[in-house]
Amino acid sequence: MVVKWSYIVSFLVLSVATGYAQTVQWATQVTGYSTERVSRFGDQQFRASQALGKPNVLPQVVESPCAWSPLGPESPQDEWIKVSVDQVKPIRQVLVAESANPGAITQVIVYDEQGKERVIFSEEEANARLANTPVNPLLRIQVPEGVLTGRAIKVVMKPSRVKGINQIDAIGVSDSPQPVTVGIRLGTNAPKVQERENLGPGINSPSDEVAPVISPDGKTIYFTRTNHKGNVGRPDKQDVWFSTLNPDRTWSEAQNIGKPINTDNNNAINGISPDGRTLYLLNVYRPDGSLEFGISKSTLTKTGWTFPRECQITNYAIRDPTKNTFLELTVSPDGQTMLLALERKDAIGKRDLYVSFRQADVTWSEPKSLGSVLNTADEEAAPFLAIDNRTLYFTSQGHPGYGNGDIFVTRRLDDTWTNWSEPENLGLGINSPEWDGYFNVPASGDYAYLSSRANSLGEHDLFRLKLVPGLRPEPVAMITGQVLDLISKKPVATEVVSELLDSTSLTKVDYDPETGEYKLFLPIQKAYKLTARKDGYFPISELIDLSRDKRFRDIKRNLYVLPIQVGSKTVLRGILFAQSQSELLAGSETELDALTDLLRQHPTMDILVEGHTDNQGEWEPNMKLSEDRVKRVKQYLIDKGIDQARIQTKAWGPSKPIASNETEEKRKLNRRVEFTILKL
Repeated sequence: MVVKWSYIVSFLVLSVATGYAQTVQWATQVTGYSTERVSRFGDQQFRASQALGKPNVLPQVVESPCAWSPLGPESPQDEWIKVSVDQVKPIRQVLVAESANPGAITQVIVYDEQGKERVIFSEEEANARLANTPVNPLLRIQVPEGVLTGRAIKVVMKPSRVKGINQIDAIGVSDSPQPVTVGIRLGTNAPKVQERENLGPGINSPSDEVAPVISPDGKTIYFTRTNHKGNVGRPDKQDVWFSTLNPDRTWSEAQNIGKPINTDNNNAINGISPDGRTLYLLNVYRPDGSLEFGISKSTLTKTGWTFPRECQITNYAIRDPTKNTFLELTVSPDGQTMLLALERKDAIGKRDLYVSFRQADVTWSEPKSLGSVLNTADEEAAPFLAIDNRTLYFTSQGHPGYGNGDIFVTRRLDDTWTNWSEPENLGLGINSPEWDGYFNVPASGDYAYLSSRANSLGEHDLFRLKLVPGLRPEPVAMITGQVLDLISKKPVATEVVSELLDSTSLTKVDYDPETGEYKLFLPIQKAYKLTARKDGYFPISELIDLSRDKRFRDIKRNLYVLPIQVGSKTVLRGILFAQSQSELLAGSETELDALTDLLRQHPTMDILVEGHTDNQGEWEPNMKLSEDRVKRVKQYLIDKGIDQARIQTKAWGPSKPIASNETEEKRKLNRRVEFTILKL
């Protein structure tokens, strides 16, 4: 029987590629090839292995290091590559993606299970395809049903058929005759059109303003400016500038941040801590004013920004230290993890994304690749980790996109920091035909900030655009406030600790009243306990219940510490009981252990523990409940070794409310345990 093959010339469909048709198997192994182009660094660019996996160049038709390139462009000699897929299945179509100068393919061969060759695309058909200009880059060869089963495919090219470099982006087979769409994997609700708002003449100028870094509270924006007369030293060098948000939501006139951050050399900012008091800067600052490759950080004090101190990374392993090397970074909200864009010797392509962890000695571990889900044989750059500690935005030239570098979003899947979701393009409304990057998002997640030349006042300007929900980080709550002495109501410099009610997660920040409020950013849909700690004071916990929240919240909450003196009295809000019961709930141990420590530190101290309820229900059961609860607290302290004679108790039931009982929120305040220092 003579089998008639056919190939399809169809439009290349730009689709929301939520995962190509399930029936498609893209090649997973190279079993042979004629030649391959090799970069001088010996990385994976242009190698035969770049033909594996789904297309990552198409729908663009451009030369890319993410596609296989034979060694000789326009060569009269045949070039070929042979690949295989994982599973042997009936084949109804074969797909070959030519990502640069399509039309050079002259033959496609499928090998059945016995290794027998079946030519399914011949030079005659190749000539007919070449006659249809422009040549469609996705060659789709249909196979009649029931005639071919196999897993190996060989593609033969004659480069001299077309001008320029020939490249194969991907090779695949399908057991279905249905058309396969090759497109851009878009984020949820990625906009097709998106208005960009210029931040105005207070920030932008005819000079170059790039790489915005927005403080998590959205109130201060830092950026890097070049060719401005206000720069420290030579105007043609880069300096760090900043602007603050006015009450009318406009931005103040930008100011040069000054020395010691700005010097006579190039200076740039790349990151900021959640509380806005630490800036991460490019380069290592030396006392003589010189700069070296690396990273530094500067901290805000009451007298200004400190001299930048080096963040010592173990073994950058830069590919070519003799040349200007790129370095970009973003730091996790807890300050323990750093993501970097580096040109390391082990990079898959030009520049890859890596992770480094802070060590006990305050150095940072050797950078480790984030893996091939994110990194490609081209370039990944400008990482930004959102305040949720999971959502990463970055720029890539190696994933399917619209221009010379698009912005993508991915989500961290576990705590290894090397397992990420498949990157999603932010869409044509955000990405352009040019290079797009330096995407920065405050904690609210409502807007994103970036730099662009489009509609600028001169060179690059800073813009903001509204983010649709599908592209935002996971919502968080921003908790801000002061820490006050409960008696004097004066600010007290302390450590502020947040923890889940089950005590499984702990976050610490410092509060210094001379440099502003404390700031904490907590994931929503959980309940937390906040405590301020300082020697000489008893910590008073505050409960923050975000378990029902679904959107960003801005919460103002002052914390208090109790001076250790006779007569001091406070509510132990961190002691939790089951509804209408005296059993302690998980999480109560933190405050009870703090009370235990206080009594141990002051062996002559005596205390009074008092129990209260709301007015719901009968009087006698409420009295009994309050009595049982204070007895349970006393027993906990006794079990920890505290002499029972030092602990007095009193049950008041509903007789001493501190709020009305009209609403559940008010009744919660009345259901409480208090303690008073009777003797020191």
